[in-house]
Amino acid sequence: MSTTAVAPLTTAEAEALVGAARQAADAAGVTVSVTVLDAGGHLLAFRRDDRAVLISGETSTRKAYTALQMNTPTADLVDAVRPGGLFHTLPTALDRPLLFIAGGVPVGRDGRLIGAIGVGGGAPEQDHAFATTAVEALV
Repeated sequence: MSTTAVAPLTTAEAEALVGAARQAADAAGVTVSVTVLDAGGHLLAFRRDDRAVLISGETSTRKAYTALQMNTPTADLVDAVRPGGLFHTLPTALDRPLLFIAGGVPVGRDGRLIGAIGVGGGAPEQDHAFATTAVEALV
C-alpha cells in the first residue's frame, strides 16, 4: 500500500497564520490572542497583545485544540453542545477541556489535517473571521 506524504505545518507557516489573523483583527480595531498548534496538538506559535484580556490566551489555545480534535471549525460545533445537541454530554476529560465557541479553525493540506489556529479576544464571530482569513491566506 502506498501513502502520500503531506508536509507538516512549519513554524514559519504558523507565524504567518498568527500574523494574518492579527492583521485582520488590527484592521477591525480588535485586540486578540492567537494560537497555532501542529497536528499533534503541540504549540507552534502564540501571540498575546499586552492590551488583550489575560484569559484570551487560554481561550485561543482551547479553540485551536477543539478545532484540531474535532477537525472542524468551532463555529460549526456551537449548536452541538447546547442542551439537546449532538455533543451536549461530551466528556471533557482530555488533556485540555474543549471550547465550543467560534474562533478555532483546522488547518489542512492536501486534504489532511496539519494543525489548527485559535483566535480569542473579539466577539466569537469576529474571532472566527480572523482565523478563517488567516487560513485562507496560507493556501
